[in-house]
Amino acid sequence: MRLRSLGVALAATAALITLPTTRLPAAAAASADTNLSQGRAATSSSTENAGTPASAAVDGDTVTRWSSAFTDDQWLQVDLGATASISQVVINWEAAYGKDYKIQSSSDGSTWTDLRSVTGGDGGTDTLDVSGQGRYVRLLGIHRATQWGYSAWEFQVFGTTGGGSGPIQGGGDLGPNVIVVDPSTPDLQQKFDQVFAQQEKAQFGSGRYQFLLKPGTYNGINAQLGFYTSISGLGLNPDDTQINGDVTVDAGWFNGNATQNFWRSAENLAIRPSNGTDRWAVAQAAPFRRMHIQGGLNLAPNGYGWASGGYIADSRIDGTVGPYSQQQWYTRDSSVGGWTNGVWNMTFTGVQGAPATNFDSGPYTTLDTTPVSREKPFLYLDGSTYKVFVPAKRANARGVSWPANAGTSLPLDRFYVVKPGATAATINQALAQGLNLLFTPGVYHLDQTIDVRRSDTVVLGLGLATLVPDNGVDAMHVADVDGVRLAGFLIDAGRANSDTLLRIGEPGASADHSADPTTMQDVFVRIGGAGPGLATNSVVVNSDDVVIDHTWLWRADHGDGVGWDTNRADYGLKVNGDDVLATGLFVEHFNKYDVLWSGERGRTIFFQNEKAYDAPNAAAITHDGIVGYAAYKVADTVTQHETWGLGSYCNYTSDPSIVQHHGFQVPVRQGVKMHDLLVISLGGKGQYAHVVNDTGAPTSGTDTVPSKVTQFP
Repeated sequence: MRLRSLGVALAATAALITLPTTRLPAAAAASADTNLSQGRAATSSSTENAGTPASAAVDGDTVTRWSSAFTDDQWLQVDLGATASISQVVINWEAAYGKDYKIQSSSDGSTWTDLRSVTGGDGGTDTLDVSGQGRYVRLLGIHRATQWGYSAWEFQVFGTTGGGSGPIQGGGDLGPNVIVVDPSTPDLQQKFDQVFAQQEKAQFGSGRYQFLLKPGTYNGINAQLGFYTSISGLGLNPDDTQINGDVTVDAGWFNGNATQNFWRSAENLAIRPSNGTDRWAVAQAAPFRRMHIQGGLNLAPNGYGWASGGYIADSRIDGTVGPYSQQQWYTRDSSVGGWTNGVWNMTFTGVQGAPATNFDSGPYTTLDTTPVSREKPFLYLDGSTYKVFVPAKRANARGVSWPANAGTSLPLDRFYVVKPGATAATINQALAQGLNLLFTPGVYHLDQTIDVRRSDTVVLGLGLATLVPDNGVDAMHVADVDGVRLAGFLIDAGRANSDTLLRIGEPGASADHSADPTTMQDVFVRIGGAGPGLATNSVVVNSDDVVIDHTWLWRADHGDGVGWDTNRADYGLKVNGDDVLATGLFVEHFNKYDVLWSGERGRTIFFQNEKAYDAPNAAAITHDGIVGYAAYKVADTVTQHETWGLGSYCNYTSDPSIVQHHGFQVPVRQGVKMHDLLVISLGGKGQYAHVVNDTGAPTSGTDTVPSKVTQFP
């Protein structure tokens, strides 16, 4: 038993003016000013198909293009990242061009000013001199010249940006809390021991550390990992960094109870354990990625005490994995020599050697492949040069992604290396320049929202870098663009209420990102625990096709600043976008719905939940005549949704008499399918009357035995 205390407001429109268009070769530009639009975040009113996104018009490639739906009006918009003086716009039209259109600018992406109007255009390349200012520039198509839509190979905006501080430089050193070692580093074991002694019990402390191991062979070491400590190899493949020893997580600090071993990670290493079996006894937010264990793996603490994890991806375990006392676990795109026993909910997708599904009588749910996956970006050394490898998307994956390593490498000078003390303004300036972000270990207070607007931006954290929004701002917004990678950081709610800690896509977003989805991996959210924290929503996903790959969204049930209203947070995850996939979803203790899913064709593979311990009474959580908010609710409007391996547990410590109506609530229709669901009362502190809707037996008193439904409807 787990125990742990387009509506767009246009400006006045000038009369249309018939303008001659200057014909230039496609690659030519008549302005001496800078091309401000290339590589910036672009959006559009529509796209013809997934192969013609808005981003293709600002990628500098005259072979790719944006094209719209076959109607009027349509628009293409680019965010320059900062207010600019705009001098010229160049449109390289494809055969489906605009006959009548406008060029407009805006400071906020909402209210627009006309810079130039064209009527009677004849396609080709239009070079338009303009004069104005704005952060956003828009091509507004009014009348098409053909039966098709609007189609542009390139949309280029030229001008200058102000700012006297000069551009922010990419690259540089990795800061004071990154410990880079090689096999010859003196007193290496002592370095691991010193950090562990500081971090072993520091559940809500401010220390953040990242160990980076250069390729080579390390003999006789035992890297014990405490809170906010990560260890990673710097090879391109796990086997490049060999440890003949151990990387260990145990629970001696908590009397053998591993249910609070949060916020740590191991990545990109090969381990030959000293006694044949490595120990990784963790709870939530402790990813184990790209690991090669040349032996067995024990997921339980010494003495087999309580454990509540966990997550493995892209890893090869040559021997047997023993979860023992682990209550739930998700393993993706990996290879295991065997898997023995389990407690409640063990889910596998794309895992060679995984046990067969036996959920009707046991804990296993197994899918042969993972429908969509893309591994987390990671730092590595190419010779003596740091780079970030960005893995490619895989469809129907099975087994590890290495050593083939499909993907791209980005040099470190394309990243703003964020260090403690950096301001949100500087971070946003770096993003506006087109830099990616590499957060080094530390705690970052934000007085404005981090605004990620460029497609394919990488935001990568080391050592559980932590973002804290102050004064009620949101921590991070991601535009409705292709391929943003968010990975490896923690968002900690501030004392003033934030509306949404992380928002992916603007409300109403509808662009197709299936070819290059945004991914959210090892991104964790905490409300309370380290002190009072408030947020109405933890994560809201408005964009389509997003892949959420391992997250823990946690309204704290213990620590400082914990109380029904002291760390109030109504919703954990809201999904409004279509075709969103969640693999490894952990969401706990929210005041209302932990997950509220309103987008179409959503899929979740593995879900772990506990309802809020501190609900004061049944009345406080009664709504629409129902006692208790479902852990996972699919909105009544949804027509297609599918899930596998979901569990919800109640531990109503403030009022053990509460009987929650159900763990899961979904509309009953053919396109909504739920596989392998369970609910559990932890020691009889509260009960469930049903599993899903009005289906499923009630939980069994104080016996802590699951009530299951293997298929619904």
